[in-house]
Amino acid sequence: MLEIKNLHASVEDKAILKGINLSVKAGEVHAIMGPNGSGKSTLASVIAGKEDYEAIKGDILFNNENIEELEADERAHKGIFLSFQYPVEIPGVSVTNFMKTAINESRKAKGLEDMPANEMLKLIREKSELLEIDRKFLSRSLNQGFSGGEKKRNEIFQMAMLEPKLAILDETDSGLDIDALRIVANGVNKLKNKDNAVIVITHYQRLLDYIVPDFVHVLHNGKIVKSGTKELAHELEKKGYDWIKESVNL
Repeated sequence: MLEIKNLHASVEDKAILKGINLSVKAGEVHAIMGPNGSGKSTLASVIAGKEDYEAIKGDILFNNENIEELEADERAHKGIFLSFQYPVEIPGVSVTNFMKTAINESRKAKGLEDMPANEMLKLIREKSELLEIDRKFLSRSLNQGFSGGEKKRNEIFQMAMLEPKLAILDETDSGLDIDALRIVANGVNKLKNKDNAVIVITHYQRLLDYIVPDFVHVLHNGKIVKSGTKELAHELEKKGYDWIKESVNL
């Protein structure tokens, strides 16, 4: 599904990614871990096509198509979803209206007509129940006055509604208490299937108790320096990132 080959990327002319190789297949969950400044969020942003991030070398293939020249919205229409570490507030636009617009824009890009109102309401009801979201929540302005947990739950709700092929969760566990973490993780687990894939970016192993990865990759100084199974995350929790530096002679 996703093939990244020797990816180098910069932000404001500063080199951040220095040769990333990563292969993600349908049905898999990959966790990207690493200390602050290692390049985790930059990797997510480059895959999603955020404009401030420039890929200067290497290839990004999505379903065998090179997507490097595509804008962020074009990548989204092809099925790439990025949950933001710091979701934007949009006063005056309800969660429901935002989702209606997003879904219909995606359908328009595929040459489809707007989703009929009754189908839209049925989908909203189904996905909100899946994520244990109160109906009143859906009428609130997008992210305005939301707690950290509400913002992250809303991101997962958007993911549920859009049904992307590749979901990239950038530090979804940041600022969540244990109950919110459980609800968000349960939502992700219910949404993953053999036809989609998930990349989870996190500092901490605790999220991976709930969303169990098939593979764990450790980023350091812009490179993946170690990969393994979920047991690698447990080792990191016990030994810290200094252990990784020593074990790979960094």
